[in-house]
Amino acid sequence: MTSHPVPFESPQSDSKAHSRLVSRQNIRDMVWGYGLILPSLLVFLVFFYGPALFLAYIAFFHWSIFASQSTFVGLRNFTTLLHQPIFWQSLLNTAYYVVAVVPATTLLALALALLLREGMGRFGGSFSRALIFLPHVTPVVATSIIWVWIFNPQFGLANVVLHFFHIPPSNWLESVHWALPSVMIYTLWHSVGLYTVLFLAGLASIPRSVLEAAATDGARGWRVFRRILWPLLGPITFFVIVLATINTMQTFSQIYTLTGGPHGGAGGPAFSTTTDSLLIYQTAFLYLHFSLASAMSLILFVLILGLTLIQKWLADRFVFYR
Repeated sequence: MTSHPVPFESPQSDSKAHSRLVSRQNIRDMVWGYGLILPSLLVFLVFFYGPALFLAYIAFFHWSIFASQSTFVGLRNFTTLLHQPIFWQSLLNTAYYVVAVVPATTLLALALALLLREGMGRFGGSFSRALIFLPHVTPVVATSIIWVWIFNPQFGLANVVLHFFHIPPSNWLESVHWALPSVMIYTLWHSVGLYTVLFLAGLASIPRSVLEAAATDGARGWRVFRRILWPLLGPITFFVIVLATINTMQTFSQIYTLTGGPHGGAGGPAFSTTTDSLLIYQTAFLYLHFSLASAMSLILFVLILGLTLIQKWLADRFVFYR
């Protein structure tokens, strides 16, 4: 009785078959993955990337919502802005706002994080953290209205506090010199909680063995902060500064509400609180110059991108990554 030989498959053919099977599985997984995120992608395309591309488009056209056709004007919208004093005033106000708010917010958030970690945390714990973070999750418009009452020159709490310390009262939001600093005070109160939590996360990531070794070597207080904590907090500090810069340059809601936006006086008095974001809104939706507003938006985008790249360049040279 003769026996038939068993077909023999080489290891190479098994490997190719396995590769084809894995490739088909990867394709199926990819299709499923993109199918699951497709709704979110559509939301981004329709409500973010689409409007952004359209904004870049009409910045080079004379475009009106009431006109059926648009006319290509090249860089005329940008040159028009360069001859508008109010545009330069808005850029100066934005620069003043950013230069004042970002360092103050960063330093205060770092100080609060250190207090929560070393001092207040022993007595308050999670309650202290929640209390500091609470203003950040409150609605900007609602709390801005409350701060309008606080800054009221006749019966506001701010002047009551000044009177308690025998300091002359201020007109706050009604003063050309104090209107923008008043908005800064509100922004500091509303946003510092977020950056405090970020610094707390950075402090929690520092190995305790490093601090114990420093204590063994006799390092205490300011020396520990300057030589250990501050260098190790470099990455989170860089992130906080970049995030605070971007958020501050785009500030709109609190300026609009605090300076009388609902009553038509946003940006006052005498344009002292008119920042670039507020001027973009007024140009587009009050005066219906959408092309000029789009050009301003592109300029603001370039400024934010440039500042971020500069900060990244500095971080690559001075920030220590573990």
